[in-house]
Amino acid sequence: MKDEELAVLNGSGERIGVASRSEVHAKGYWHETFHCWLAHYDDIRKETFIYFQLRSDNKKDYPSLLDITAAGHILAHEKIEDGVREVHEELGIPVPFEELLPLGIVKGELFQEGMADREFSNVFLYTKPTPYEQFHLQRDEVSGIFRSTVKDFQSLILDIKQEIDIEGFLVSKEGSKEWLCHKVGYHHFVPHERSYLLEIIRRIARKL
Repeated sequence: MKDEELAVLNGSGERIGVASRSEVHAKGYWHETFHCWLAHYDDIRKETFIYFQLRSDNKKDYPSLLDITAAGHILAHEKIEDGVREVHEELGIPVPFEELLPLGIVKGELFQEGMADREFSNVFLYTKPTPYEQFHLQRDEVSGIFRSTVKDFQSLILDIKQEIDIEGFLVSKEGSKEWLCHKVGYHHFVPHERSYLLEIIRRIARKL
């Protein structure tokens, strides 16, 4: 498969060139991504919930860890609004871009052996309650959807709580949804910078 081409940015977010995705990550170039968080206020539970995808155990990077609800790269020839395809592809939810609430750009870095991921993330929020039955996951990318209260997730990031409750489903090898409720710790999440996650929570709180 041909390596995707991404726009290379400088530290101020200005476009300075184009490079392959593998080169961007190998050399730690700044680039653009699309992040979409699902979160909504539950009138029955009287809590605001935030949703996470469980990355497939087949993923090269951070397999079997909880992550942003839907996310992906903005290719060099794409506009920001084209990133909504990640919601459609990964989650199977036909969300119109116009229904997303913009949360602005958040700058962040994520490192692992052989990769330096430096992103200008264009962050969006989808607040329409979505029943679990409406998710149709891209199983080679996502193996489940879970949620926690925003309050609990914030306590986990701040190290106030060591574990929090999450609820949701896994997709079995046969394609059926297995409903689960269990406890997770911070190590069960992709290790985004805590400052990024706290900023996301702050911006979501402004909208909800």
